[in-house]
Amino acid sequence: MRDYDEITAFLGEWGPFQKIIFFLLSISVFPNGFCGMSIVFVGDIPEHRCLIPGNLNLSEAWMNRTIPLEQDKDKLQYSKCRRYRLDVIKNLSEIFPDPDSVNISEVGQEPCLDGWVYSKEQYISTIVSEWNLVCNDDWKAPFAMSVFFVGVLTGSFISGQLSDRFGRKLVMFGTMAVQTVFSMLQAFSPNWEIFCILNFLVGLGQISNLVAAFVLGSELLGKSIRVAFATVGAFIPYAIGYMALPLVAYFIRSWSTLLFLLSLSGVLYIPLWWFIPESPRWLLINSRIKEAEGLLRRAAKKNGITPPDVLFSDLELEDMKAKSKQTHSIIHLFKTRNIRAITLINLLIWMILTAEYFSLSLNTPNLHGDDYLNCFFAGAIEVPAYVASWLLLQRFSRRFSLSSTLFLGGIVLFFIQPIPSNLAAISTVLVMIGKFGTTTAFAIVFVYTSELYPTAVRNMGVGMSSMASRVGSIISPYIFFLGIYHEFLPYILMGTLTVFSAILVLLLPETINIPLPETIDQMQKIKRLKCGSTHKYHYRFYKNGTTGETNMVVSKKEEI
Repeated sequence: MRDYDEITAFLGEWGPFQKIIFFLLSISVFPNGFCGMSIVFVGDIPEHRCLIPGNLNLSEAWMNRTIPLEQDKDKLQYSKCRRYRLDVIKNLSEIFPDPDSVNISEVGQEPCLDGWVYSKEQYISTIVSEWNLVCNDDWKAPFAMSVFFVGVLTGSFISGQLSDRFGRKLVMFGTMAVQTVFSMLQAFSPNWEIFCILNFLVGLGQISNLVAAFVLGSELLGKSIRVAFATVGAFIPYAIGYMALPLVAYFIRSWSTLLFLLSLSGVLYIPLWWFIPESPRWLLINSRIKEAEGLLRRAAKKNGITPPDVLFSDLELEDMKAKSKQTHSIIHLFKTRNIRAITLINLLIWMILTAEYFSLSLNTPNLHGDDYLNCFFAGAIEVPAYVASWLLLQRFSRRFSLSSTLFLGGIVLFFIQPIPSNLAAISTVLVMIGKFGTTTAFAIVFVYTSELYPTAVRNMGVGMSSMASRVGSIISPYIFFLGIYHEFLPYILMGTLTVFSAILVLLLPETINIPLPETIDQMQKIKRLKCGSTHKYHYRFYKNGTTGETNMVVSKKEEI
C-alpha cells in the first residue's frame, strides 16, 4: 500500500511550487521575531530615583542631598527606592543653608511616596515608567513577560487541535490576525492589568501561527526539504525579524508607538491568503477529495509535470482515513519503560533549553555596551546558528549535534564571572557564543524529537515537549531577576542546567539513517549509564532424571 509521500512523488522535491511554498511560509514567520521580542525595549527599566516635589522650595544644594547613596557592585549611586525624610530635610534646610554642615546620613529614610523621576536619555517611556513598575512593584515587569509565555503555552496546547479540526491554513491566518489585532490594542492599554491580559492573547496567537506554519510546511513539502524548512526555512526569517526590531526601536522610543508600528507588520501578510494553499493531507483525511486532487494537479502544472489520471485509489483513501482515526492518549507517552524514559528526558531538555534561550534573549539590556547593538547581535547570531544546525544534521549524528551544541551553550557561561569589569565586552561576546550554541540546539531538537517518537504518537510527543519548553519560557524572565542577589548567579544556574541537559542527551538513542518507527514497539532503545553487565538473564533450574543432580541454565533475556 502506497503512503501519501509515494503517491505524490510525481510532483518532484524542489520544483517552482515547492519553492513558492517554502518562501511564503518562511516570510510568514517574520512577525514572530519582529514583535515577539519587543518586550526587550517595551519593558526595559530606565534609570530612576525618587521624585522630590518642587513645592518644598529647596535650594539646589539641598535637592542634591535628598537621595541617599548606595553601594551597587563596585560603585556608589543614588538610591532608586529610598529618599531622606523630606519633613526633616525641609526643617534642616531652613536652619542650615549649607547641607555640608549637617550629617545627612543620620536623617531617617522613607520610600518614594511621591513617585519617581525617570531618565529620558534612552526612552521617552516604557511600561515600567508608565505604571511605575519599580521597587516594591519590580516583579510586575517580568510577570508581564511571563504572562506572554503563558499565552504561548496555551496556544501550543490548543493550536494542534484547532488545526486538526478547522484546517492548517485557517488556523495559521486566524492566529496571525489574533496576534496583529491584540498587539495593536495593547498599545492603548490604560493600565498594567489590561496590558497583561492582552499580552496573554498576543502570545497565544503568536505560537499558534508558528506551529500551524510548521505543520503546513511539513505536509506540503517533500521529505528532503522538510529538514531544511524546519531549520533555515522557518527560523532564519524569525532571526531577520529579531534583527530588524532594534532598528525600529532605535527611532521609536515610546513603548506604545513602538508596539503599534510593530503590529502593523501583520497587515502586510493578508495577501498571502491567496497564495498559500491548504494541506492536501488534511483535505484527504476530512473527505475533501476533489479539493485535494485539484490542489495537487495545480501544483503539478506549476512544476510543468503531467499528473497521473488517477491520483488516489479507493483503497488508498480508505487506508488514509483509517490511519487518521487511530487515536492515542497522552498515557501512551509513558506506556513502556523505554518511551517513558525518552519522554521524561525530552521534557527536561526542552524546558532547560528554552529557559536559557529566552533568558539570554531577554537579558540584552543588562549586557555591556549599547542596548540596540546588543539586541541586533543577539538576533544576527541566530542566522549562522540555524545554518550550523542544518549542516550538523546533514553531516553528524543527532546525539552528537544536540549534545555538543548544548554543552557549548552552557560551558561558556561559567567563564563570565572571572572576567574583570574593565573587560566587560568579553562577557558580552561569551553571552553571544552561549546564544549561538543554544539557538543551534533549539533548531536541532525539533528534528531529533520528531525522529525519536513513532508515527502513532509523534505529534503528541513533539507537542508535549513543546509544552514543557513553554514552562521554561515562563520562568525565564525571573532567571536574570536573580541577579539582584548575586550578579553571576543567573549565568551559573543556566550554565549548570544546560551542561546537565547535554549529558542527558547522551542517554537518548541515535536516529540518523534509521527508518522512522511506526509503532511504540519499533522505537530505538534508550541508553543506560551502568557499570558492569548490561543484560537481564533468565535463571531456570531442572533436575537431571539420570543422575538426580539439579542444574541451572542461564539465558540472556534482553539488553537494557
